[in-house]
Amino acid sequence: MAKETTVFKKSINLFAAITLVVGSMIGSGIFIVSADIARTVGSPFYLILTWLITGVLTLIAALSYGELAGMMPKAGGQYVYLKEAYNPMVGFLYGWTLFLVIQTGTIAAVAVAFAKFTGVLFPVLSEKNILLDISGFQISAAQLLAIASIIVLTFINYRGIKNGKIMQVSFTVTKVIALTGVIVLGFIFASRSGFWSMNFSDIWSASTTVVDKNTHAISIHNLSGMAVVAAIGVAMVGSVFSSDAWNNVTFVAGEIKNPKKNIPLSLFWGVLIVTILYILANISYICLLPLKGTPDAASVIERGIQFATSDRVGVAAAFQIFGDSAAIIMAILIMISTFGCNNGLILSGARVYYAMATDGLFLKKVTKMNKFAVPGVALVLQGVWASLLCLSGKYGDLLDYVVFAVLIFYILTIIGLFILRKKRPDAERPYKAFGYPILPALYIILAFALCVDLLINKPDFTWPGMIIVLMGIPVYYFMKSRKQLDS
Repeated sequence: MAKETTVFKKSINLFAAITLVVGSMIGSGIFIVSADIARTVGSPFYLILTWLITGVLTLIAALSYGELAGMMPKAGGQYVYLKEAYNPMVGFLYGWTLFLVIQTGTIAAVAVAFAKFTGVLFPVLSEKNILLDISGFQISAAQLLAIASIIVLTFINYRGIKNGKIMQVSFTVTKVIALTGVIVLGFIFASRSGFWSMNFSDIWSASTTVVDKNTHAISIHNLSGMAVVAAIGVAMVGSVFSSDAWNNVTFVAGEIKNPKKNIPLSLFWGVLIVTILYILANISYICLLPLKGTPDAASVIERGIQFATSDRVGVAAAFQIFGDSAAIIMAILIMISTFGCNNGLILSGARVYYAMATDGLFLKKVTKMNKFAVPGVALVLQGVWASLLCLSGKYGDLLDYVVFAVLIFYILTIIGLFILRKKRPDAERPYKAFGYPILPALYIILAFALCVDLLINKPDFTWPGMIIVLMGIPVYYFMKSRKQLDS
């Protein structure tokens, strides 16, 4: 019988922790979602502003989490912060939503994106290759590949934190270098295109472009005043999703060397690096392509950023640099990016379910650590559910579900920062949140406004997200009663 262990191995240094933040954040979003943002806001200025606001908000949140991480450097991260700031039920609702939607939904979405771009290189693996069709329920080769990638990464991380760390560092360094190279080349080739001056000839005119699904005819709605603010809020669904998962490093606090120092530092540097890369990438897009276009146009230039084929703005921009080889080059880059991203998500998520289980709020078997000193059962369970989500949901649907649920708990966690300052004024705080109380309060206000905006403008996806959270309340009381019976 395999020998089990109950002690995490302190294997992650500061550099590896930073790569976990960066690698978990950079998936496929930066290469795709700018098309939808461009259609929603209709201006290069507001496109960049959307990414800038997202980056600033994310950095404020990361700096606030730094204080909580220094106070409570325990496996489970955000779950622990919510439990300590409020009560076990709030912590459970976060873990419940993380398992059902946030972490597993993101893993599924990123895995599907990995499969889609693999299909560019190997058409037999594309989403167009339907392997099963039963009364409208279809399974494509891409979905099976997405599941296969989850299985492979789950197995690698099942074999120990060292394997997961090596994978994370290798893939993150590779994709940061590659993305930086594409950005630099974009600036170099931009002088040939002349699109920068054209795009910024009327930077203040915001508009939303809507495409009729049947006729492909477009209608443009000019925006002004609060309508611009509302459009930016809706557009931020994509940028927030692309900037998410920065908090995953807190989940593995039990395996980080000197966590009180290294978690806050990794949060700051990781989020800052990604924010800078994202803004530069979008500036590069604007240098290489016209923002506005038409959906049925034949050429990359005529389609513009708004209507890049399958929203693949990164591929369209790369075409201006590499020509016909662009699709292959960008497919390889995005495959590396998404595979490395999912490694970080899979590695870290299982630690939250482990922490919940040790509190009696998850399946008892999830408390078991395998002979490689990782929560093996939690990893397998996470992989199974994420794989089922690959079969059931579309990338865009999962994105919308995830963003709303994520924002709710980010707000609660940063409110928890204020609560813990009152409840535990004498607690050890190796790092204190920068700009407290103004910056954390600003985040709470803006994130709450974004939630309201999404509830009004994207109710089909955001209300279900709220319902999923609330469904956890009776489950919590069931788990609590079962815990009392067992004790």
